[in-house]
Amino acid sequence: MTEHEKQIAHLFTAELQFRLASAVRLATTLNVQPLDLPIEWNHGKQQVEYDEIALRPDQADYAANFLHRSATFLMAVAMKDAIVAAVHDPKTSKNSDIRSAYQVARMIRNAFAHAPFSPTWGIDEDCRDKTFEIPDIIKLNTKDLHGTPFDWRHYGGPIALFRLCRFVRIVILKDQPAPRKAVPIPGSKIYQQGNAILRKVDEIPADAVPITIEPLPDGSIPLGEGHFIRSKGKK
Repeated sequence: MTEHEKQIAHLFTAELQFRLASAVRLATTLNVQPLDLPIEWNHGKQQVEYDEIALRPDQADYAANFLHRSATFLMAVAMKDAIVAAVHDPKTSKNSDIRSAYQVARMIRNAFAHAPFSPTWGIDEDCRDKTFEIPDIIKLNTKDLHGTPFDWRHYGGPIALFRLCRFVRIVILKDQPAPRKAVPIPGSKIYQQGNAILRKVDEIPADAVPITIEPLPDGSIPLGEGHFIRSKGKK
């Protein structure tokens, strides 16, 4: 395997981990993720028993959030390494998409690597007060970001990074994806907006708690953290 092929494989592996972590996080939140662990686990010279490593559902839900975040930022690590391996001096590339992809991946990677549980932006002086953008994929405006905590609004969130990772793999590294094989049919209809999970049910659960939310003047319903539900109109 050449170095180029290795970097493509790393990018795809990071994408797969993100997709799996997304499924695990969703299943854990909905209390359908199995939490089985070995009654006894031996590895090398060490041994651990079930009581020591078993997870309560609330612990799993908490950990799933960080698992998903780690998988998200791991894509930035893979992207930065892949671009450096494939492009000579990407920082000064004549291709603006390559420059933007490199800088966004590099800055996110650095913040995550230095403080994975509480990433903070560390913007180099020559990158401050600038906008790095790949149209319809990702946009990062670094104005006043240096030293501030991460916020998904700064760069568009996990799906933007997933799209960027695919862009780096397919457009910059020229990967030729094989035709997509048939995927499993989802067990239930789920829609997700940010961290809000909407699931279609045949009847309202008996323990459901009704809430009242006043729509905004434009008719949208606020979900918090910058997310809204908007009607697409009657069809």
